[in-house]
Amino acid sequence: MNRFERIADTEATIHYLDGDYEVIKPGSYVICAVTGEKIPLDDLRYWSVARQEAYKDAHASLQRELELNPDLPRPRKK
Repeated sequence: MNRFERIADTEATIHYLDGDYEVIKPGSYVICAVTGEKIPLDDLRYWSVARQEAYKDAHASLQRELELNPDLPRPRKK
């Protein structure tokens, strides 16, 4: 077994920065803070620096923001 096989399906520990992130513990995915789904690191695009949370997509990010900030205006439904 080589070092890449060991991290093939393990959760990474990430420190989220503005526009980037630092891998603290290698792995192949992180968990979405809203949906609980695995997010492959290659697909990770949304996170909160302040909360140090990852999100599956923009919808999950907005959902979390609205949960934690109930006074924010809600998006209009089409």
